[in-house]
Order: sequence, then C-alpha cells, then structure tokens
Amino acid sequence: MRTQTVTRAEYCVIACAEAWRDNGEVLASPMGLIPSVGARLARRTFSPDLLLTDGEALIVGPDGTTEGWLPYRQHLAMVTGGRRHVMMGASQIDRFGNQNISCIGDWDRPARQLLGVRGAPVNTLNNPVSYWVPKHSPRVFVERVDMISGVGYDSAAAAGPSASRFHRIPRVVTDLGVFDFATPDRSMRLASLHPGVTADRVREATGFALTVADDVPDTREPTAGELRLIREVIDPAGSRDREVRA
Repeated sequence: MRTQTVTRAEYCVIACAEAWRDNGEVLASPMGLIPSVGARLARRTFSPDLLLTDGEALIVGPDGTTEGWLPYRQHLAMVTGGRRHVMMGASQIDRFGNQNISCIGDWDRPARQLLGVRGAPVNTLNNPVSYWVPKHSPRVFVERVDMISGVGYDSAAAAGPSASRFHRIPRVVTDLGVFDFATPDRSMRLASLHPGVTADRVREATGFALTVADDVPDTREPTAGELRLIREVIDPAGSRDREVRA
C-alpha cells in the first residue's frame, strides 16, 4: 500500500524517464526540471548506461560526481552520430511533430520573438528527439506551427531520405498524457493518459484532430523504489510540483 498519493508531476517524471528506456550508452539531454529528474531516474534504474551531463562541459554520474570532460566538439560528434537523445520543449507543436521555438506569427512581422531555431533542426535530423510540454493547451498543440524549428515526420519525408533516415520522435510528454506517432501517416496519437485525465479533456486541449483509441491505457505508476528515489534522492525539495501542480 502506498502511504502517499502519486502526484501528477511524478507521473510526468515516469513518462519522461521512459523515453530513455533501452537507449543504451547515449547522452541524455533533458531540457526542463521534470525531464531532468526523469533522466536521472532512468540512469539510476532501467537505463544504467545513459550518459548524463552537468549542462555545460562535464559528464557526471547519478550523484553529480564528475566522470569525464565533454568538449563542444565531442558533443557535436555525439549529436551528428545519433548518440544523443534530447528532450526539448515546444512553444508550438503540430500533429506531425513539427516544433516551433522561434517566433509566434508571421516571420516577416512576428507577434512574439522566442528563443530562435537554435539546434532544433540538427537535433531532429540526426538523433532521437522527444518533447516535454508542462501545460498542454491549444496554443501549444496547433494545426500548423508558425515556423518549423524542430522537423516533424511530414517535413522530413518531404525533404527526402537525407532528412528522414535518422529522424525519430519517440514521444511527447505533457501534464495530461503521453503521445507518440505510431500511426500509418505518422500523425500524433494519444498513447497514455495520466490518471484523472480523460480523453475528452485531451481533445479539448489539442488544436488538431488527434488519434485516440477506444481504450487508452493509463501512464504507468512509479514503483515503490522509483518513488523513493524521486522523493528522497533526486528531488527531495519537491521542485517537480512547481512545474506541474497536483
């Protein structure tokens, strides 16, 4: 019996951690608090070969102990060689996984300037890229992104084999559920619902037609050991609950 209810944030941590299951010896590059907790949890449990970084120039162990140096040239070699799995954020994402972190509105006169394209195209064409969205809404999940930063399945296919050969988006995790692209046309599918969330709630929060099965499973619960690691070792301050509130 559990002594405490599993929070929505903890289900999100588990869903993010699962993105790196069976990845082997690749660099996990989580962007955001909950993905970072998820990557560290995966390293401590079912993906012990994962490489973690301090976010700047060092490879670190699960406890933060330095394991090695990661110069920029080596980081780039890992990216272009497919030995990295990044979990990025998204200001917009569409039904084929095109992601926008650059601007909102027309390129010639945008209503809002964001981060810029940055490394998103190279990431998405060379190594697996998943996404984390802490607040699922129609403003983020749009029919068509205003600008393509991260490349989606339809854009990669249109560009040809050089773009699609290594392109893969394993999953999208939000505060409502987990999504993938396991459909014939590679459009987004609802893969699991976090407990307490309904499929209708997800549809209302999504600005495009989403593939939803008749019986969508729940996101899996953390084990007792995983819950202990999250609460007592990795994030004892409970920072995760500030990113996704109960």
